Amino acid sequence: MKKFWAVLVSVALCVSMMAGCGVKQEAQPDGMEPGNTQDDVFMPDAQEQTDREELSADTQDQTADDTVIRVGGLKGPTSMGLAKLLHDAASHEAACEIDYTLAAAADELTPAFIQGNLDMIAVPSNLASVLYNKTEGAVRVLAVNTLGVTYIVETGDAVRQIEDLKGKTIYATGQGATPEYTLRYLLQQKGLDPDADVTIEWKSEPTEIVSLMASDSKEVIAMLPQPFVTVAQSKVDNLRVAVDMNEQWEALGGDSALITGVLVARADFADEHPALVSTFLEEYQASISFANSQVEEAAVMVEELDIVKADIARKALPNCNITFLAGEEMKTALGGFLQVLYEQNPASVGGALPADDFYYGLQ
Repeated sequence: MKKFWAVLVSVALCVSMMAGCGVKQEAQPDGMEPGNTQDDVFMPDAQEQTDREELSADTQDQTADDTVIRVGGLKGPTSMGLAKLLHDAASHEAACEIDYTLAAAADELTPAFIQGNLDMIAVPSNLASVLYNKTEGAVRVLAVNTLGVTYIVETGDAVRQIEDLKGKTIYATGQGATPEYTLRYLLQQKGLDPDADVTIEWKSEPTEIVSLMASDSKEVIAMLPQPFVTVAQSKVDNLRVAVDMNEQWEALGGDSALITGVLVARADFADEHPALVSTFLEEYQASISFANSQVEEAAVMVEELDIVKADIARKALPNCNITFLAGEEMKTALGGFLQVLYEQNPASVGGALPADDFYYGLQ
């Protein structure tokens, strides 16, 4: 394993300095007080002292782990679910100490993750599988955090269902990534040939499409992710959401789900800190629940993270499909989705579907 990581480090891209944030809530194990625990009255013999120290160390490992968790996330829905947890960390109210790095693109995070400078990252679902294959199984997916966030939007009134896209031009981002595979799959499931029945114009950034829709007097059809749908609606008066891609996927039936983002950890970190990972996931799940139920407050916290402004987050959050799936539920939903991607292009998941040890807690 050391040799393997050394190879990866040697080929990893240089990682730019990224600012982190996080605080720590320190706690003593139940029934213990801080300070010197040396007993000045009774001195056990050497073997008994050794046994006691080992027992104390084991107990401490089971009850407290103050390791800083270095987490990376992207500016978008996959980080919005973390907002409450990071807010609590900054207020000394979280059980975990978190150092958080926010990036605009996944390739800003993956080198640091591979090199061991980040312990967990929230990334696109297919990238998790790619990393697993690249590291020969040294990655664990902890949870699904975001379902489908893409929508077909238009400035006219021509599209009501996917079949209505026949003969149309669609502006979209995410070529060669999950958005493209999702669009092509759903078109095929509705009897359309993505290469013959529609024209897909790929753009590098959602902002390009928003600008196009705001300036073009003609009807424009696009596939956009949240929160850019909400941003576009604030800039284009007659913009309407025509098709919810997540709903379209669910309507197909089956066990898989349209999955945008997941949280992954380095396998060595997860193996060395099982109690800490468990605590983090509990707080993460609560944070995601807060984002879905307390939208007004969560929106303010999203702005604090510099993801989007609170007024945009307030409107976007209910449509971001932020969720928490773990264990068997995660494996079924994510495994089915990766299977769909693999059938379209094996390279999209790193050349092979992950083995069972990819799914944390099910090894």
